[in-house]
Amino acid sequence: MRVDVFTLVPHAFAWLTEQRPIAGILGDGLDLRLFSYRDTTPLRSGQIDDSPYGGGAGMVMKPEPFFEAVEALGAAAPIVLVSARGRQFTHTDAVRFSSGGELTILCGHYKDVDQRVADHLATEELSLGPFVLSGGEAAALVIVDATVRLLPGAMSDHDSARTDSFYDDSGLSAPSYTRPPEFRGYAVPEVLLSGDHKKIAEWRRIEGERLTREQSD
Repeated sequence: MRVDVFTLVPHAFAWLTEQRPIAGILGDGLDLRLFSYRDTTPLRSGQIDDSPYGGGAGMVMKPEPFFEAVEALGAAAPIVLVSARGRQFTHTDAVRFSSGGELTILCGHYKDVDQRVADHLATEELSLGPFVLSGGEAAALVIVDATVRLLPGAMSDHDSARTDSFYDDSGLSAPSYTRPPEFRGYAVPEVLLSGDHKKIAEWRRIEGERLTREQSD
């Protein structure tokens, strides 16, 4: 899979290359490429923003750096603009992206991005939730991480992913415990120590459903 990210701060994505599920498939199953708008803009002196039409505070990223860079790359859908106006990103999106051959992500910055990028270049607009970030890089990191950890070879044991929250629209997963069986007076639920896999599976199902209900209330 090829993942291309357009950003003003490529070094912000160094974290991705240090994470074991991702680092293990870089160059072998995953081609992660980072592009700076300042390097790809066709405008003089590396210009990438301008004041908004109609007046007002802040600067707006111009459409030319987005269109020129993406078209030069020959990118195909999905082309994602991360934006506070977008639909909230979900695990279902990560599964959809991971099953494709390429993913292009456009990070905004400053006050806003020219709306023509959302309307005529990006194929979808996604956000992390109803809040505003200083730039799209944090959201792009989340999208890439959630997507590429599902690629073959990223996780040594794919059953670990199958028991994650939201896998196959299953809602939240049950709580996890490990040794010691008691810590500072706090005990692990007895059923998890029973060795009865049928009872353990039922406990996990019930607990996951309970947490999912509580989150939605």
